[in-house]
Amino acid sequence: MMLAHYHGQTVNFSELGRSFGAADTTVRRYLDILSGTFMVRQLPPWFENIGKRQVKAPKLYLRDSGLFHTLLGIRDKDELRRHPKLGTSWEGLAIETVVRHHGAAEGECYLWSTHGRAELDLLIVVEGRRIGYEVKYTETPRATQSMQTARTDLRLDDLHVVYPGERCFPLADGIDAMGLGALAAKDLAIRI
Repeated sequence: MMLAHYHGQTVNFSELGRSFGAADTTVRRYLDILSGTFMVRQLPPWFENIGKRQVKAPKLYLRDSGLFHTLLGIRDKDELRRHPKLGTSWEGLAIETVVRHHGAAEGECYLWSTHGRAELDLLIVVEGRRIGYEVKYTETPRATQSMQTARTDLRLDDLHVVYPGERCFPLADGIDAMGLGALAAKDLAIRI
């Protein structure tokens, strides 16, 4: 239940260790076990020498949104819509869907964030390509300065804003909105 409250947040192993009454090394070991059993995703940070201070801690996600909701006591859609973790719930679901869509391995998925507040929820580095994803729970996604910074600093091949819609459309030069429904439909068409 305690891990559910860290869903979508940068992990502070020492703080978790204090909460559990255990050493941070023990917490890391247990999280590695939970990651190995596909219960938890620890999204590691991407580092690159870009002249900016970058965040160097992973983010934690419970991979099963049903389990996440159960641990938080969320019983139905109405309760989820009123819950303060709605955005991070959506973020976890979208990240798992995008990773599955790409068939990306653990060593190909990262987060990126600077201390200057530029960030990218998901960076997939596969076959020499850098594909960025920002996840927004909104019906009207828009490009932000943070996205422009990520696109430039990381030299992204593509940058997508995943939102809970059905359509895909351009937002700015090199940045497009991608409805999660459209992504799921592509996956279904590929499997059929």
